[in-house]
Amino acid sequence: MTHATERRTSPRYVNPSTLAKPSGYSNGVAYGGGGGAVFLAGQIGWDAEGRMVSGRFADQFDQALANLLAVVADAGGSPESVGKLTIYVLDCDEYRAARAEIGERYRRRMGRHYPAMTLVEVRALVEPDARVEIEGIAWL
Repeated sequence: MTHATERRTSPRYVNPSTLAKPSGYSNGVAYGGGGGAVFLAGQIGWDAEGRMVSGRFADQFDQALANLLAVVADAGGSPESVGKLTIYVLDCDEYRAARAEIGERYRRRMGRHYPAMTLVEVRALVEPDARVEIEGIAWL
């Protein structure tokens, strides 16, 4: 492998100091030097100390999205850099009930940028108090 190829394929780990310190994973992994893809780990609604911001779905959604965007910003991107989001929820009915508030908070953080999205209902998330987890892919 040439030196140029190594630079293009070597990962750059993205772990903003404003987020809870990851253990056994990275918040983001960027490939491609000054541009390229950033794979964004699932983010939940906790603060920098690893405490859930609230038990409310909309509050957790908002914080999870803020955490995801902090990784994008730390990698050098903006909300418009996000090309794909996957949203994992414990209860689709809970998501639907909070949709108006979620939409308002989403637009506050993302503007009118709507990447490709998937919503998946899951049986459980690793953190017992988490109601939602958001992961994605960004392009810089």
